[in-house]
Amino acid sequence: QVQPVESGGGLVQAGGSLRLSCAASVRTPIMGWFRQGPGKARDFVAAIRWSGETTYYADSVKGRFTISGDNAKNTVYLQMNSLKIEDTAVYYCASSYSSYVWTDHEYAYWGQGTQVTVSS
Repeated sequence: QVQPVESGGGLVQAGGSLRLSCAASVRTPIMGWFRQGPGKARDFVAAIRWSGETTYYADSVKGRFTISGDNAKNTVYLQMNSLKIEDTAVYYCASSYSSYVWTDHEYAYWGQGTQVTVSS
C-alpha cells in the first residue's frame, strides 16, 4: 500500500486541540496536509520537507497548527491548537516528490482522510 494512513480526527469544541498522525509507506521529500470543508475546494494546510525539516503553513492556520515529523517512523503529525469552527473539514495527508508544496496536484499519494469537526 502506497497511500499514507491518517488517524486522530474527531469532534472537539472550539478552542480545543487535536493531533493528527500520518504514516507513509513510501518515502518522499515532502509530506503535507490538506483539508476540504463542506462545499469547499481542497486547500493546503501545512507541509514539511524532510531534508532540513523546513515547514510551510497556510496563513489561516499559522500560529495555531504545527507540523512535525518522525524520520525513523516516516510519520508526520499535525498538532492543531485553538481550533475554530471554520477548521471543520476532512483532513488529508499526502506525499510529494515535487519541490512545490502549495498545490494538491503536486502530490502523488493521498490518504483517505480523517474528519475533524469543531463545535461551538
